[in-house]
Amino acid sequence: MNLIGIDIGGTKCAVILGKMSNDGNISVADKIVYSTSEYPSPYQMLPKFLDGIKEIVKKQNLTLKDISSIGISCGGPLDSVRGVIMSPPNLPGWNDVHIVDFFEKETTVPTAIQNDANACALAEWKFGAGRGTRNMIFLTFGTGMGAGLILDGKLYSGTNDNAGEAGHIRLDNFGPVGYGKAGSFEGFCSGGGIAQLARTRAMEKLQMGEKVSYCNNISDLESITALKVAESANKGDQLALGVFETCGSYLGKGLSVLIDILNPECIVLGSIFVRSGHLIITALEKTLVEESLPLARKVCRILPAKLDEQIGDIASLSVAANRL
Repeated sequence: MNLIGIDIGGTKCAVILGKMSNDGNISVADKIVYSTSEYPSPYQMLPKFLDGIKEIVKKQNLTLKDISSIGISCGGPLDSVRGVIMSPPNLPGWNDVHIVDFFEKETTVPTAIQNDANACALAEWKFGAGRGTRNMIFLTFGTGMGAGLILDGKLYSGTNDNAGEAGHIRLDNFGPVGYGKAGSFEGFCSGGGIAQLARTRAMEKLQMGEKVSYCNNISDLESITALKVAESANKGDQLALGVFETCGSYLGKGLSVLIDILNPECIVLGSIFVRSGHLIITALEKTLVEESLPLARKVCRILPAKLDEQIGDIASLSVAANRL
């Protein structure tokens, strides 16, 4: 089965040709990458996508009739039922873009769209760590904290595609700002949130005349990133380790809410947990024991995302597969 994926991001976009075998595995056969800034308007980019589809199909000795479906992964907000992109903050000018209609009209191939977190959830469910489950939660846990829900064997996107916005849950009255809310799940558990926590703790130490391994002086505070803090933590720095311990504790609080309400078989965590889970897991597990219902907790596995670097490509292909 031949599938086309279109991955739309604020920095780069891609057209992907994927092949799904009879045993349910998927592989990327070809890919064309575009810089989003080169084609900032959807009326510039959509024809480029169409040209890319035709180029890939021809290169692989196929025709459009050989393509089973097209799947699009894009940051929200969007309307997956009507197939419309609705003013994503990372895509200025992409207002009310009827992208599914465009591709179905131009190619006659069945097309579907999902926001990027839902698309990644489909990818990890069909082809990654959550394969074989009926109830799974995927959390991006990267720059931000997006979520996708697989409930009772299908993607659940809610009444108007706003289900799964777990990053907006407030976990404390004060704390790092994420998703426009201080003390939110995303505030404590994201790359941006970890950096905010690390800056606050570095400032305390620096103002007291103490040294900080991941920041030389107060003027360098804005250069602190989650990666820098992780590097220091991996070398045993206690301040950096404390940042990740706090992140792990609040991750446990957030996951406990999801476990108690949705009773999933597994929660799959992306990016930061894949690379730095060892810095987080002890505090996470301790908090889960304190906060979540025992019967629900016992049947829920906490897993690192399996696709990781491939997930962007596989996500859009998974939307195509799900369309069928």
